[in-house]
Amino acid sequence: MEALRIENLSKSFGALVVLNNISFSVQEKEHVGIIGPNGAGKTTLINAVSGEFPVSSGRIYIFGEDITTLPRHQRVHRGLSRSFQITRLFSGLTIIQNILLALQGKKPSRYQMQRPATTYRDVNTKAEELLKLLGLWGKKDKLATAISHGDRRKLEIALSLASEPRILLLDEPSAGLDVEEIGDFITMIKTMSKDITLLFSAHDMDVVFGLAERIVVLYYGQFIADGLPEEIRINPKVQEIYLGIEDEGQDATVR
Repeated sequence: MEALRIENLSKSFGALVVLNNISFSVQEKEHVGIIGPNGAGKTTLINAVSGEFPVSSGRIYIFGEDITTLPRHQRVHRGLSRSFQITRLFSGLTIIQNILLALQGKKPSRYQMQRPATTYRDVNTKAEELLKLLGLWGKKDKLATAISHGDRRKLEIALSLASEPRILLLDEPSAGLDVEEIGDFITMIKTMSKDITLLFSAHDMDVVFGLAERIVVLYYGQFIADGLPEEIRINPKVQEIYLGIEDEGQDATVR
């Protein structure tokens, strides 16, 4: 089943064309990575799909429904969630308070400030489940400002998962992580996203080839290639454009 379809998508900021007639689709539960050099349009594409800003032309569909003009909150209710390249957390709250607030936001009932948070049993159970999945349960009472960058990344992923998404968008999810943290991150994402459609952008090739079942390549807003990781790794055009290799006879691959 097709989870996400992007048709002839373009985005311009004044005279600057950032995305130019991009088309591709993602199947349900498929994991697709977007790569390309700085300025390729990766973040802009994620922003367009999540509804951060309107597109200039083209259409976006999730599970067959046209969501091109839907506001962000309505996309969330239809199963779309995302994380950001720069973490966006409630810095004055603890880890558990961050996740409880995100979980309660999905509930149709209002959150009552006079009612103890512990009385929301189902919400607390889900919070514990998510934080244990991401290895944050033991730090639940720490302020978001008092945890490492890697843990802040994990917390933002937890917030993205709080809406129980069918499609998860990640923008440079490993940015700022060290080598050991990246390995742990890849394992974590694989574990928690088995039943979720994943579309992510990344510079780190270990992350891309560790997570992606398929890779889309952009170059200055243009669609360049789409294929399996091994196909992209040896694609001469990708090597030339993405790595700046002009001699197609060189023994080089995307690493």
